[in-house]
Amino acid sequence: MLRRFLGSVSDAAEPIVDLMRPYIEGLENLPADGRFLLVANHTQSFVEVPLILHYVRRGIGRRVRPLAERGIGEMGGPMADVVAAVGAVVGSPENAQELMQSNDTILVFPGGGRELAKFKGEENTINWLGRAGFAREAIIGGYPIVPVTLVGGDDMYQHLFTRDSMLGRLSMTISEKITGRPNMPIPLMRGVGPTLIPRPQRMYLRFGAPITTARPADVSDETWIATVKETTQEALETSFADLLKVRAADPYRALNPLAWPRAARPVDMSDGARG
Repeated sequence: MLRRFLGSVSDAAEPIVDLMRPYIEGLENLPADGRFLLVANHTQSFVEVPLILHYVRRGIGRRVRPLAERGIGEMGGPMADVVAAVGAVVGSPENAQELMQSNDTILVFPGGGRELAKFKGEENTINWLGRAGFAREAIIGGYPIVPVTLVGGDDMYQHLFTRDSMLGRLSMTISEKITGRPNMPIPLMRGVGPTLIPRPQRMYLRFGAPITTARPADVSDETWIATVKETTQEALETSFADLLKVRAADPYRALNPLAWPRAARPVDMSDGARG
């Protein structure tokens, strides 16, 4: 029942999402059968999750199953019901393969919580620390990978210190003592003025062209896993650079209603011109 309710909320939210005029590219790249793995970047605002789920549902009518960190996937109480209703499961190899056998559309964030916790100068970056598990599972399951990039979520807050500064190191020490995890610091940041109210920002979301995971006969398994991982990361990094350029030139990037007529729009592939 909660799943149906959340689906109806997503449908009803379309006018509100459209009012914020997110910049969306590449919905035509989504395989219509829904059998693909979305590999995306995290932002500190977490806004990429509902946006990706919303636009895949809107574009091809498919429900996306996120692979979550174990801590999120094993939540109890009411939050466990919400996580289950959204369709998220613990991001284990076994769960990934089970979803692929059911031909589900899957979403994974290789950077995990590390990409949520960013310091000054780390905005709009990828931090996978060499993780390639998503590539391995996509190859085993015969799933193409669709890289997904979001720019804007990291700009809703302003980071005050770098990771290597005295306060940055202090934040990491305190966070490790609280959470027991050295890679999940609590950065010091602000939103509107000195508050934690997020600054209004336009979102820029791109679904890239599918990346094949079918291994050539003359390539070893480990070499192919590394190749797929690197190809996916390069696609995301290229998309980052492109979307940052679009954002920098967009007068609507701070959601200024007066700039609506000049808001950047996706490239019209028929003539190569930007509207």
